Amino acid sequence: MPRIPVGSWANDLVEWLTNNGKWFFHFVTSVLGAFYDAVHTVLTAPEPLILAGIFAIIAWWLRGLPAALLTFGGFALIDSIEQWDETVSSLSLVLVACIITIAVAIPLGIWAARSRAVGGVLRPVLDLMQTMPAMVYLIPGILFFGLGPVPGIVSTIVFSMPPAVRMTELGIRQVDEELVEAADAFGTHPRRTLFRVQLPLALPTIMAGVNQVIMLALSMVVIAGMVGGGGLGGSVYNSLSSVDVKLGSEAGLSVVILAVYLDRMTSALNQRVSPLGRRALAKAQAALGGLKVLQWKPATSLATVGVVVLALVAGGMGVFGQGSGSGSAGTDGNGRAINLGYVNWDEGKATTFLWKEILEQRGFKPKTQALDAGPLFTGQARGDIDVQTNAWLPTTHASYWKKYKDKLEDLGAWYDKTSLEIAVPSYMKDVKTLDDLKGKGGKFGGKITGIEPGAGEMKILKDKVLKDYGLEGEYKVQESSTSSMLTELDRSIKEKKPIAVTLWSPHWAYNKHKLTKLKDPKGSFGSGDSLHMLGRKGFAKDEPKVAKWMKNFHLDEKQLTSLENDVKQAGVGHEQDGVRTWLKKHPGLVDKIAPSANAQYAKGKDAGKAPNIGYPAWDEGIATTYLWKNVLEKRGYKPNIRNLDVGPMWTGLSTGQIDVETDAWLPVAQKQYWDKYKKDLVDIGPWYDKTTLELAVPSYVKGVKTLDDLREHKDEFKGKIIGIEPGTGEMKRLKSTVAPAYGLQDFDVTEAGTSAMLTELKRAYENHEPIAVVLWSPHWAYSKYDLTKLKDPKGTWGANNQIKTVGNKSFPKKFPEFNGWLKNWKMSADELGSLEKEIQAAGKGNENKGVEKWIDAHPGIVDKMAPVK
Repeated sequence: MPRIPVGSWANDLVEWLTNNGKWFFHFVTSVLGAFYDAVHTVLTAPEPLILAGIFAIIAWWLRGLPAALLTFGGFALIDSIEQWDETVSSLSLVLVACIITIAVAIPLGIWAARSRAVGGVLRPVLDLMQTMPAMVYLIPGILFFGLGPVPGIVSTIVFSMPPAVRMTELGIRQVDEELVEAADAFGTHPRRTLFRVQLPLALPTIMAGVNQVIMLALSMVVIAGMVGGGGLGGSVYNSLSSVDVKLGSEAGLSVVILAVYLDRMTSALNQRVSPLGRRALAKAQAALGGLKVLQWKPATSLATVGVVVLALVAGGMGVFGQGSGSGSAGTDGNGRAINLGYVNWDEGKATTFLWKEILEQRGFKPKTQALDAGPLFTGQARGDIDVQTNAWLPTTHASYWKKYKDKLEDLGAWYDKTSLEIAVPSYMKDVKTLDDLKGKGGKFGGKITGIEPGAGEMKILKDKVLKDYGLEGEYKVQESSTSSMLTELDRSIKEKKPIAVTLWSPHWAYNKHKLTKLKDPKGSFGSGDSLHMLGRKGFAKDEPKVAKWMKNFHLDEKQLTSLENDVKQAGVGHEQDGVRTWLKKHPGLVDKIAPSANAQYAKGKDAGKAPNIGYPAWDEGIATTYLWKNVLEKRGYKPNIRNLDVGPMWTGLSTGQIDVETDAWLPVAQKQYWDKYKKDLVDIGPWYDKTTLELAVPSYVKGVKTLDDLREHKDEFKGKIIGIEPGTGEMKRLKSTVAPAYGLQDFDVTEAGTSAMLTELKRAYENHEPIAVVLWSPHWAYSKYDLTKLKDPKGTWGANNQIKTVGNKSFPKKFPEFNGWLKNWKMSADELGSLEKEIQAAGKGNENKGVEKWIDAHPGIVDKMAPVK
């Protein structure tokens, strides 16, 4: 029999409607979205226990005191297990869908009851609506209405409407015809007969239909979580995709509590509004005897007063409890929303919540949605999702990219290079390549355990890999989810069973288990992907700053796997906590990823104090003093800095005129000053270790490697050594110890200062002339020039120095916070060298600009040097 292309017809119809009915679908989306937002706003306004109290009063009014207590306990439990927001979102969706469903279904049921022709037409339509698998409604829902609550509401309306129509029709048809004839005989208008006779008598049946609508709506709302409907459906979907028993149990229990409450309340409502129901209720209460107190229900007026009072309390708490916020968020975003979508894969989840945290710190209001790959790309092409972080291109997601690339923007690759593969446990010794799988289907149970059916890897596996290696028919690809696959892998390895799974690199599973990546000699999986950030079309234009951040975003394998691990350890529902834990281990990374001109620095506890900082005109002294000046100013201090020769500076430290200095070379170079003033000073600690003192010559001066060689080449250097400031410890040691030990006393040692020495070195180097200069390590001159440090075989320069911070003895008490920062401060040779270089490039008088440029190139350095809790 020839194939009837029903699916193609349906696809063409949906495509035609999508292209030609945009205005209508946009209108419906706007109306339903606004309705949902209004209901959701009302339900989220009160504190959880206040709203639970309102629900309890309604339960007391409808069913009595035991029901009220159970209601309050049930909703308090939902709040306790941190599913309150999700429950309220689901309840909002149910209420919106049910209100619309009932408003449409009851008139349709009445029409069908009064016209057999209408009933005959509606019956097959209702059969189709009721028997079509619920998930099928989500497909056109996404295409017509996008992602979010609206497609969930529409799908819920379609799925839950049939019982209400059928039960309304049935209830009216079951009304005794003699009663209708009697009303007609007395000349009653048909409309009055409907409202005064038929509907009151049919009300119990109609309410049973309403009850079924609510139950079906709740079940559909859970399914709608797959298309971003949120609420408990989102929690259930996340628990399923991550095989999270804890989250699944909590979300499932919340669904049960909400379902039982709605079921019992709608059933009891029938007894309150129906005359027949009230008579049945009165008989039941009369039969209870002494238990009547438990069944006492407040009058409608009293219950209304209770609800109104709690609502007013909730409103008052909302008004008076509003705060101005923590003020920690940046101002780049000014509260603008950005929607982030992700497939529930480890790298996708981790990077999405990383960006959620970054954007929140920059003042945006990001929202995250977990979706399968198909809905994610479809929703992004429609503009419902602004960014996804985990597009595997050019291979894995090639089909989606080909279909939607005109509606998407590639913001660039942030990780390169990945690979797709089939993996088996390493104890499967005879399986090393995909060719080795052939003929071993029985060993593997004839299956390859896969992941989400919409994943690009699954399509490549089924469409290409199995064919290329002749595995079709022998192996069946079992579709599941990433978490289900990993759970099955873990179980099989524990039992030492054969298993073949779809995997990719990078993935933490390779660290947890010993696995063999099956080689792909035919290249069927492709050459490997890069992980790309994709934006909806127009995103870079709408958010140029964020787009620039994302284009410059990169993570290496170590960063990515550690981020995945921290997010995984935090657990489902606490992903952002895992991101924050990871960011604490990577200080300054947020500033590096998303540099902000509006970054605000927290003030220190001693903000406003004005320490006096002294420094010699040496490069490391200048660099570190201006660095601390900049950092202190960012923390709210008002530092004063003074440039002094070494002798006056140590004297000023001892008298308290200088509070602190950062360039003390101890225990050798400045020993004489320390010994003289140490009773009035405090050693705050070293920040650089170890330094050396030396004489240096250009490397083009051949045959001069040691201090002994210098003596022998005296004439070549014209008997001159270019020194620095005369008061420095290095100059004193050169004259008193080094020169006598190596017979250099007849050398003329100039004492013009560090700057003069460096100028002379530059001139001589440019002219290729011999020159011997007093130097030390670390120093940027070694990076700029090719120099030889002259060896000191006799050790006359003494032990290596540390560069220490030294303060007046009153310094720790006067500046306890600053003192604590200095104690923990360290710098590496690279950091110090690059800082000195930036200050040199900025030029004299522009030291602050050089420091600012260096700080910008080292994001997080302020928090590292001067942490504020």
